[in-house]
Amino acid sequence: MRVVIAEDNALLREGLVLLLTSSGHDVVAVAGSGPEIMPALLEHRPDVAVLDVRMPPGFRDEGLRAALEARERIPGLPVLVLSQYVEESYASELLSGGTSGIGYLLKDRVGRVDEFLDALERVAAGGTALDPEVVTELLTRRKDSPLDSLTPREREVLGLMAEGHDNATIAKTLVVTERAVHKHIGNVFLKLNLPPSDSGHRRVLAVLAYLAHAPQE
Repeated sequence: MRVVIAEDNALLREGLVLLLTSSGHDVVAVAGSGPEIMPALLEHRPDVAVLDVRMPPGFRDEGLRAALEARERIPGLPVLVLSQYVEESYASELLSGGTSGIGYLLKDRVGRVDEFLDALERVAAGGTALDPEVVTELLTRRKDSPLDSLTPREREVLGLMAEGHDNATIAKTLVVTERAVHKHIGNVFLKLNLPPSDSGHRRVLAVLAYLAHAPQE
């Protein structure tokens, strides 16, 4: 897998390079500031881009802006965004442009190597990977929404779906049968007025799209 990394912290940047190369991936370019990101992406057109949200020179949202621009100029480019803190508005803006091949993780997640690599591979394959803390923000940020009609178990299932997990993983995590998970998912889609007939991560993307576009408080 060919990867472009944009991260201004030299130690973390080199750590990511070492981690990815030792895992058999090819880091084709690195960027240490906002203006370096797009040229690297346009030149190499990687299988996935790993971008820090805040980059020099402004340390505001340069990485996020680059991610959004890259998704427009290179349609379908998988992007995994890293952030120091949960910044719900950034996650919402990223998701509003479409949820296929999108990831938003806290940097602490990088230290959990297996989780990080699994998330990166899911995003590169066109799936979704949201940090559990980001999912919590998305699920609780508004009142008087259809989400209020979900039972606690259905909210747990929805949260795990939003993180990008399949039915088997959800069943294992919640210590229930896959049949029970399937039933909960059907209830979730029914209550959110989303078609229950879709399968696989397409249903997850539909839920994420709903969350990204639903009215905020």
